[in-house]
Amino acid sequence: MRGSLINNMKNKKHGFIPSKNKNKEKKGAGLSQAQQVLAVIESLGKQASLKTLFPVLLKRYTQEEIILAINKLDHEGKIQIGARGAIKTTAGATSAKKQPSVRSGSLIGTVDLAPSGAGYVTVEGYDKDIFVAPRNVKGALQGDTVRLFIRQGRGRPEGEIVEIIKRSQDSFLGKIDLLEKFAFFIADEKKLKTDVFVPLHALKGAKHHDRVIVRVLDWNTGNKNPIGEVLEVLQPGQSSDLDMKSILIENGFSIEFPREVYMDLDLVPETISKEELTNRLDLRGVTTFTIDPEDARDFDDALSVKKLENGNYEIGVHIADVSHYVTEGSPLDVEAERRATSVYLPDRVCPMLPEKLSNVLCSLRPNEDKLTFSTLFEFDAQWKVVNYKIAKTVIHSNRRFTYEEAQTVIETGKGDYAEELLLLNKLSKQIRAKRMQNGAIAFEKAEVRFKLDETGKPLGIVLKVRKDAHLLVEDFMLLANETVARYGSALHGTKKPKPFVYRVHDSPDAAKLEQFAMTATRFGYSIRFEEPKQISEALNNLLKKVEGKPEQNVLETMAIRCMSKAAYTTENIGHYGLAMEHYTHFTSPIRRYPDVLVHRLLAGLLHKSDVMLDRGELETRCKNSSLMERKAMLAEREATKYKQIEFLQDKIGEEFEGIITGVIARGIFVEMNANKCEGMISLEMLGDEDFKYDEKQVRLTGLRSKQKFEIGQAVKVRVLSADIALRRIDLQLV
Repeated sequence: MRGSLINNMKNKKHGFIPSKNKNKEKKGAGLSQAQQVLAVIESLGKQASLKTLFPVLLKRYTQEEIILAINKLDHEGKIQIGARGAIKTTAGATSAKKQPSVRSGSLIGTVDLAPSGAGYVTVEGYDKDIFVAPRNVKGALQGDTVRLFIRQGRGRPEGEIVEIIKRSQDSFLGKIDLLEKFAFFIADEKKLKTDVFVPLHALKGAKHHDRVIVRVLDWNTGNKNPIGEVLEVLQPGQSSDLDMKSILIENGFSIEFPREVYMDLDLVPETISKEELTNRLDLRGVTTFTIDPEDARDFDDALSVKKLENGNYEIGVHIADVSHYVTEGSPLDVEAERRATSVYLPDRVCPMLPEKLSNVLCSLRPNEDKLTFSTLFEFDAQWKVVNYKIAKTVIHSNRRFTYEEAQTVIETGKGDYAEELLLLNKLSKQIRAKRMQNGAIAFEKAEVRFKLDETGKPLGIVLKVRKDAHLLVEDFMLLANETVARYGSALHGTKKPKPFVYRVHDSPDAAKLEQFAMTATRFGYSIRFEEPKQISEALNNLLKKVEGKPEQNVLETMAIRCMSKAAYTTENIGHYGLAMEHYTHFTSPIRRYPDVLVHRLLAGLLHKSDVMLDRGELETRCKNSSLMERKAMLAEREATKYKQIEFLQDKIGEEFEGIITGVIARGIFVEMNANKCEGMISLEMLGDEDFKYDEKQVRLTGLRSKQKFEIGQAVKVRVLSADIALRRIDLQLV
């Protein structure tokens, strides 16, 4: 047992403590160590976890002794260790010794496959990955979530995968091998090591050696090949379209919805029943409008303005009631949970919900009655919120504004609903000012947008500038999200606290902040982070100073990278970046699954009904949403890089001013000011001499010339190549 995996676990609070006296008398000496550890686990009850257990037991035992006891209990089937390190005792744990069970001793983790076919499974709460021999991988693919059993291998603990809980990917690109009575699909990707059987009726017209996209329908076919269906037959000459689809597929997003989703969609009523209308607060007579990007089709939020009899104003934030149409456990819900988010690439959207829902039934289109979930805020004469109400409602939008149209009205004071827009703009500035006073950080990173022709080829690159119309909408959405989170959190204090979904954001990384401060000094900015409360103020002051300057994008990007990653969870730790104790996502259920969960939980709390999910199940869904959000960001980043390379392909040899954004031992990265494209200058292109890389200062220095290259330095570059296949832009120093 000494080699068991838990032996490799790193406890953040307590390092390895060798025994000072292994023969000293311990409390409960009549019991074995394992029995005493089990007694402590039972006394902790639902609070028992690897995190809570060690502080208690380290008073009696060394860390090594505790780990051995936990391993013994785990292998005997007397306890179960969950994905987050939670420990549960099994039925009859205190009785006679049980036989080891694969299920009872299992853990949940994520697979990372090596070229050899072996796997390494990452499990939360364990310091080292669990090795899985090729024979025990059992068909798991890169990124799959699996259940595995730990056993002692040759000199180290090994895992055996016993269940694949969630596939990271179900669609693949490749070619069809067509035989007389059936066909096989051979994937391009090396991670799918088996061919997929495709029945003739599922070929969708594909012929022998056609390139296709196939979705696996059934993995569990015993010793036989998985079964799949052709989603699309790919046509030659569509390289950009194919590569965009490939980016989505390789990041685990399906480009088509399963048949059962469309069958479920056909059952969704397209009209609002009279009974539904009578059960909702009717706001159809209140002035209401939407403000969205020009190319948007899914309008999931609207704003309303109403003057009350007491002279105050009621501002409504109305959100599409997606949960009315997407019911818990339905095929639509299962697929939405799996995707968890819409993915926005430069030339397309991979939606979380089918178009009939996202762009029609749930979209708050003008001059149509729509079902919504609303937060209504009463503002007094001093523009302070004195009251609020949360309710299921029905609205009727009077006007659809683009951001540009709303901005024109705000700037000129003329046009449709000018009085309402000007009032909302004034209120939003008050809300924003209060948020900034509380310590929120004002990240305003410029967003790159492409001007595309009809084939998707980029003709130009523009930076999306956020003006008052954008900030107005954002401020009211943040207010609604915070209010809903506060409401959900307040009900935790009841006798039967109910779980809720939060959007949390931890404090920034101190080491990264130090690196950021050092980089800022190279641009001539002095910034200090001595006290936690100074961080947001110092960052905000710097971000104001760099606005509109060449170094703005570099410093804002670095500042964002200093921050922890936001995530979804049932454990509320607050949102550092927004300086809010309570925050959630409520305002975009068309494109984010956590918002759908929040709507369901909120409805349950409002109507005092039982919430359908326990905390463990809800936490699992939160983790999946956080994972898919990260995958979506990666896909969006890859697609943006792809379009930047496409854009530069006819600009080989042209010269651009730029700023060094990164330095590694192999060269430097430069972002060009004019188009925000980033490329690399390899070491040999920096000069005919050797260079020394300083990891701490993040700097390259020429050994002969003493010339330094460091982040923030202005340079002039020439485009050498823009390689789509390698996803690489090569630059040369001018």
